[in-house]
Amino acid sequence: MGTLALESGDMFWSDCRFEPGPAWEGLAPLFAASRDAWRRGDEDAALAADETLYAQDLVLVPDSGGAPTTEFLIRIEGEVARFRH
Repeated sequence: MGTLALESGDMFWSDCRFEPGPAWEGLAPLFAASRDAWRRGDEDAALAADETLYAQDLVLVPDSGGAPTTEFLIRIEGEVARFRH
């Protein structure tokens, strides 16, 4: 899907720069659906969109080694990504 470069973080969310990979084109509409539903306050649609994203079995793989993370929330808009696990 793409590469995340950690820029900052707090107790809950990690802020990253996002560089899309080859699979991004197929996933971008799913992230847009989630973002748009949350922005318009449609919680049911937002949660459904997030469930659809979760069903994609996305994995965060550290480039420094270590265990992959399979349970997380992620938001991507343009070159900006945020995730929490």
